[in-house]
Amino acid sequence: MRPHTLITSVRRNPALTTAIVVLAAMVVAVALLPLVLPSTRAIYPESRLMPPSWAHPLGTDSYGRDVLSRLVTGGRYSLGLAALITLCAGTLGLLVGMVSGFFRTADAVLMRLVDAGMAFPGIVLAMSLAVALGPSMSTELLALTIVFTPFVARVIRSRALSVSGRAYIDAARAAGVPSWKILLRHVCPNVLPLAVVQLVIVSAMSMLVDGALSFLGLGIAPPTPTWGNMISDGRDYLTVAPWLVIFPGVALLACVFFLNLLGSSLRAVVDPRTRSLNALQRLRARSPLASG
Repeated sequence: MRPHTLITSVRRNPALTTAIVVLAAMVVAVALLPLVLPSTRAIYPESRLMPPSWAHPLGTDSYGRDVLSRLVTGGRYSLGLAALITLCAGTLGLLVGMVSGFFRTADAVLMRLVDAGMAFPGIVLAMSLAVALGPSMSTELLALTIVFTPFVARVIRSRALSVSGRAYIDAARAAGVPSWKILLRHVCPNVLPLAVVQLVIVSAMSMLVDGALSFLGLGIAPPTPTWGNMISDGRDYLTVAPWLVIFPGVALLACVFFLNLLGSSLRAVVDPRTRSLNALQRLRARSPLASG
């Protein structure tokens, strides 16, 4: 898709524009606000469990730590880990899916491995690895990369199969073009738009699973804040200090919601079939027969 066409499509999609603006604002906030807010490890016992005020806009926790500081710092870890998981799972899934869809001899072996990975419950696998290796960021990155790679590979493989059966691919093979060049020049550009949409969805799913693991004590260990372990720490004070659960919960929910909104809206922009259907609907709406 040409850049000006992409910009026009984004402008015509308010949901996509809203998702991009909100997510960009969240990224800027978690990147810059920790530089000007108090340290997340600064403890003030005399200020413990204070409700939101001018001094502490989101209140304080049971140790007197500023919740706003912990929220934005936790966002750094939650969003950063989700980005790493998406990058690793996306790269592996893209390679496996393209190779499986293009080389029929490798398809049987790779897809059996992918099917085996998808058959095993992802959260159970992630919990098992976290228990076996110990809770840490590297363990969670490894576990969730293993969990989400098969989902990306399966989607990419279906598109690669469709592309590899087209006439211009057969013509390139007949002309003696090496397979790796066909993959890079013809297959990869056709599967990338779908891969981008899938990766946005994977990032939302990884945030949910990361939150669940952190809530269970199997993710990044305290005192490093994440949205999941902030919710876990605040559940014991739910009746006396509900803001300890509400604010990280709302942040996690909002981030997942707008990531899913971005993924569903982006599909309407980058997928040729969806764009064609939308264009046809707009033409029908503008036609004199529809107005009459």
